[in-house]
Amino acid sequence: MRVYLSICLLCFVTAGLLAQVPAPAPAQASPLYITGATAHLGNGEVVEDAVLAFVNGIITFVGTAEEAAERSWNGYEPIDAAGKHLYPGFIATASTLGLVDISAVRATRDYNETGSMNPSLRSLIAYNTDSPVIPTVRSEGVLMAQIAPTGGRVSGLSSIVLLDAWNWEDAALAADEGLFVNWPSLFSYSWRERRYSPNKKYEEQVQELEDFMREAQAYNHLESPDPVNLKLEAMARVLAGERQVYVRAQEAKEILHALKWAKEFGLNLVIVDGRDAWMVAEKLKAAEVPVILRSTQSLPSRVDGDIDQPFKTPAQLQEAGVLFGFGHEGFWQQRNLAFQAGQAVGYGLEYEEAVAGLTGNLAKILEIDEQVGTLEVGKEATLFISQGDALEVRNGNVEQAFVQGRAIDLDNVQKALYRKFKQKYEQEK
Repeated sequence: MRVYLSICLLCFVTAGLLAQVPAPAPAQASPLYITGATAHLGNGEVVEDAVLAFVNGIITFVGTAEEAAERSWNGYEPIDAAGKHLYPGFIATASTLGLVDISAVRATRDYNETGSMNPSLRSLIAYNTDSPVIPTVRSEGVLMAQIAPTGGRVSGLSSIVLLDAWNWEDAALAADEGLFVNWPSLFSYSWRERRYSPNKKYEEQVQELEDFMREAQAYNHLESPDPVNLKLEAMARVLAGERQVYVRAQEAKEILHALKWAKEFGLNLVIVDGRDAWMVAEKLKAAEVPVILRSTQSLPSRVDGDIDQPFKTPAQLQEAGVLFGFGHEGFWQQRNLAFQAGQAVGYGLEYEEAVAGLTGNLAKILEIDEQVGTLEVGKEATLFISQGDALEVRNGNVEQAFVQGRAIDLDNVQKALYRKFKQKYEQEK
């Protein structure tokens, strides 16, 4: 009975939060142009005193104020951004955002499925556009997300969504674009003994994954398979190289094994997490395999490792020529995504390269760079204006944001609570 009442209470609280989720923005009604901002293009370049214009959700001009003076802006509504910063929308990757609202309540967790091999599982259809978490994330400039399942060995299909939509159909920017795989870990953790030990089943688990791939190959070579196997059928586009394979791997040896596995089966590989990617950067560069890093704001994994190794890894990958982007764990935590890049700036990464690691680089890795990721003519106007440096926790303040040219509402439940209790203490003065 106690568990039942707890669940009811949590559901009641969730219902209250849902009531405060802003409605999706209407389509762009008139042409807009932004003036005076420092525009971080997302490709490693920056334009001071920039002007950017967009019509019907598409960027039509990006340049300096001097270049803009040569054009007529009749019919455009101006947005004065003097002294402010303009960025492409940040992209959250490998996230459970919209797939879970309350981690402690099983009924709200839609990021995994029973079984070990689930390549046909579609995370997109479980995506909840009314999640109260989403507005808190986009108020920090994260306007797109790659939502991904987490369970089993082969977790299922990820999709890229816009964080302002009525439903999952409207949200989809790239549906079922990649397959997520959890590479076997070299070490296992014992909660009873509170320590890590070598995973004695590592080779066996790798072999199971290879056997599954060979079974999928054999199945998809059949002209008319009978009976139809949906799991193996879902592997057809993966084996054809039409879908990327995102492999979660941490240890250097795990990454090398994943590279060998991907080469054997002709897979379009992306390493996710990549904690030790700096150790095998030359191999990653040679194989042209990109990396989506997890949190830089973390401790090293080894007692003999440099205390600042997670902070240095992005700069080391950049120096080695490895295409990489920033990521962050979980769903609520995506609101701190920009600060992962900001941390790396203090440890050798160029600022504009850090911005690219949140925008243009990730768009390339996710293969959506023809649509979004950089501030360029012809791309979608998914961008935001920040009062200060968006990678800096102390003065980054997103003032306006646009998704496909639509001016979205940046209010959220945390801002509402702030206003509520601010009013309380003002009344007590």
